[in-house]
Amino acid sequence: MRRIKFLILTIYVLLFCCAINAQQNGKTFVHIEHADHQVYDEAYGKGVERLIGNVVLRQDSTYFYSDSAHFNEKTRYFDGYGHVHIKVNDTTDIFSDKCKYSGDKKFAELFDNVVLKDDSTVLKTNYMTYDRENHLATYPRHGSIARNDKKLVSRKGYYRDDIQVAYFRTNVVVTTPRSRIITDTLEYRVKDEKILFFGPTTIYYDDYILKGNYGWYDAANDIAYLDRRATLSNQGYSLTADTIYYNRKTEFAKAKSNVYIVDTVNKAILEGNYGEMWKNIGKAFVTDSARMRYYADKDTLYQHSDTLFFFMNPETNKAERILSYYNVRFYRRDIQGKCDSLSYVVSDSTAKMRGNPIIWAENSQLRGDSINIVTANRSIDSVLLYPNGFIIQKDTIEGFNQIKGKVMTAYFKKNELDHVYDDGNAETVYWLREEDGSMIGINVSQSVAMDIKIEKNQIVRIKYFKKTTETLYPKEKMKPGAEILKGFEWLEELRPTDPDDIFRKPKKVEDNTGSGRRRGRRK
Repeated sequence: MRRIKFLILTIYVLLFCCAINAQQNGKTFVHIEHADHQVYDEAYGKGVERLIGNVVLRQDSTYFYSDSAHFNEKTRYFDGYGHVHIKVNDTTDIFSDKCKYSGDKKFAELFDNVVLKDDSTVLKTNYMTYDRENHLATYPRHGSIARNDKKLVSRKGYYRDDIQVAYFRTNVVVTTPRSRIITDTLEYRVKDEKILFFGPTTIYYDDYILKGNYGWYDAANDIAYLDRRATLSNQGYSLTADTIYYNRKTEFAKAKSNVYIVDTVNKAILEGNYGEMWKNIGKAFVTDSARMRYYADKDTLYQHSDTLFFFMNPETNKAERILSYYNVRFYRRDIQGKCDSLSYVVSDSTAKMRGNPIIWAENSQLRGDSINIVTANRSIDSVLLYPNGFIIQKDTIEGFNQIKGKVMTAYFKKNELDHVYDDGNAETVYWLREEDGSMIGINVSQSVAMDIKIEKNQIVRIKYFKKTTETLYPKEKMKPGAEILKGFEWLEELRPTDPDDIFRKPKKVEDNTGSGRRRGRRK
């Protein structure tokens, strides 16, 4: 009797030690909780037990349900068939038609109609593996994850049920009520409803397309951020930058570094290193090395200012106004200019220059306290200088032809000065020459108003109105300085010389006391 008791005690000790050893090696037993029938049949393999009807197996706190199973208690391995259900924990359940499970590795293979449910997250595929140790579900072929109103589909995918994070690879498509996302690699943080992108990505909205390479999408708030060269575009407009932030709900976009806003309808490009756009109010701006390119068939106008504002109709997306502040400078081969602020209205093709404005065209310089430019067919039609208009032209050989008055309107043909109407205290100085260039004299005149005809950038005829005085002086009899009208300033040093020179900041010229103008050297 003592021997029997000793033998039983020894067996219990050995079993206990084996259990302790198994626990220390991370291995635990797989227990049979229930089966309607248990059949031992070596036809299914040595040591394999066939379980039939309402099969319930358990390892640790995880339960395995199936219609039937082939179970090897020694190897802790079983195959489950029909209505397979793995209850991982209180929130995670896995379903399939068939499974293979290794109790040693705590690793399951699931086949056909596989569904993983974790709270409101549902993963579906036809083949999946599940690693209990790492809480990792993997599908290597094709699968989808749906959560509330979002669905993610990819060729390969991974899901961590402990931290509720999914990883997708190859041909990834995300569908939400407001967008459709196509990418190569992404991470989906389920609790935060945040999607991280790790490859080329395109987000399709109803009327916009957002493209980039890396970034994230906040599905709960419909906010996207893409970098490594991103583009937000619709019909007629596009915003491109190194990084773009876009809030679909408020229709607000923010762009940083190498920003380009392209208006293909009006053939305009806004550039800078920082920009913002509000589609719902039809407003955009760029700053930090801001430049606008207004391109035509023959030539392109380049304009720089501290900040460029672009206004469009939010319903039609058609451009309405462009505002430029401050330190405005522009260049085109046939015309250049500078001022402190400039506004351009698309509907009437009118530009308004304010704050010490100057225009240069060929060898002419046009100034006024304010300047309005009217364009037609992408060419200058007329320029209004008021008050204190002053036009200076270089003579073909020496000196300067000058036109001065309170209000002056300069008319252009083919972007060349054609004639000028000078109204109010009109004054002129021009160098009169023979056809061979020889000097006749210097004509000085004053009148209430004048109509001045110009050909080949030279004054050829003046029509006077009302009170007029006119004197032709031989050059050698002109008093020193008499050939220069009061307020004369030839400001060639301020003139932009090429598309990149618009970024140059010339040295300020001191204000001319009492005249409101800046002082320059008389030549």
